[in-house]
Amino acid sequence: MKYLLTFIIALTLVISCKDSDKESVKKAVTKKTNPKKDNSDFGFNFSDYNVVQDTVRKGDTFGTIISKQNIGDRKIFEIVNSIRDTFDVRSIRPNRTFTMLRSKNKTNKLQVFIYEPNDLSYYIFDLRDSAVVALKKERPVTIKRRVITGVLKGSLSETLANSGVEVNLANRITKIYSWSIDFFKLKKGDRFGIAFNERYINDSIYNGVSNIEGAFFEYKGKIMYAFPFVQNQASGKVDYYDEDGKTMKNFFLKSPIKFSRITSRFTASRFHPVQHRWKAHKGTDYAAPRGTPIMTTATGVVEQTGYTAGNGNYVKVKHNGTYSTQYLHMSKILVRRGQHVNQGDVIGRVGSTGLATGPHVCYRFWKNGVQVDALRLKLPTGTPMEGRNKARFMQAIEPLKRELDSIGNL
Repeated sequence: MKYLLTFIIALTLVISCKDSDKESVKKAVTKKTNPKKDNSDFGFNFSDYNVVQDTVRKGDTFGTIISKQNIGDRKIFEIVNSIRDTFDVRSIRPNRTFTMLRSKNKTNKLQVFIYEPNDLSYYIFDLRDSAVVALKKERPVTIKRRVITGVLKGSLSETLANSGVEVNLANRITKIYSWSIDFFKLKKGDRFGIAFNERYINDSIYNGVSNIEGAFFEYKGKIMYAFPFVQNQASGKVDYYDEDGKTMKNFFLKSPIKFSRITSRFTASRFHPVQHRWKAHKGTDYAAPRGTPIMTTATGVVEQTGYTAGNGNYVKVKHNGTYSTQYLHMSKILVRRGQHVNQGDVIGRVGSTGLATGPHVCYRFWKNGVQVDALRLKLPTGTPMEGRNKARFMQAIEPLKRELDSIGNL
């Protein structure tokens, strides 16, 4: 009996210890799964404050936002005046994020105001002391290099999207090649390769393409290269050149619309879809949705704007003593007569005014006062690379071209 009693007491102690251990583990796990909330991005422990996060709405100002925090006009004036060397309060824009850290007591007093003008930077306005402290902070950015290659399986935008690349890269590539490639004529199966860098905030949040190092596109059976290069170190201006150092930038763009299709070409005889008779068509028709931006294909001065029964709303641009271009059937004209326009400026919107069966722009081209076919004309090129930079350029692109050739099996 004595031994039995001793055994029961010992067993009870063991069970009690195990239960105590389980409780300790439970408490430890609970503590671990409820960490103190903080925001290392801003450097404040959010759990110490009453936090309000919102976006700037249309019509909001710095003053109207913080005035709702029981801050009088005089104090707002003092704050604005004290931070003006760091931040211009007039630069606050709609849809940008702001964060307010308020005290946890019953006063709910505003302690810190944080404004994010973009994804890469933010401003901290510390109101906790009598003297307001204003700081501009930059988030750490990591650049990651990427090289992609493939064949077109649809539009350039669709193909790049399928490769997990942001849409903006397609727009940047189109702009680089806009003088040398007619993107309406790219075909499924054409090859391409692009070497570029991407930004990541805090090494994890994707922030878009930083820059393009080089690219190639197969176009009409020919490989078209593009490499960035700075000729004038003082200006720092980047232009793009082919593998021989010839500028990618020509005097004229290939088309007045970025993405569209040609529905009718320059011809001496065409059956007019509205007038139902054979007549000359002295232009190139590009079909596009109503409202699509129409760009002037070269720098010049707006010579005419107006409306006629046949042309609808139109704009004519004189580029120099030799060349002029005209853009017909606009839904809206965005320039005025005598206005200077740069190559690529939007001068109107696609429409179907005048004699038109659907939305498109008829692009007309004059050389020495005679209308000609812009698609068949050999147009002047831009400024060539200066001789003293040629060797430096060729040396810089040599490893890039070799890499692009290897991934594209060229």
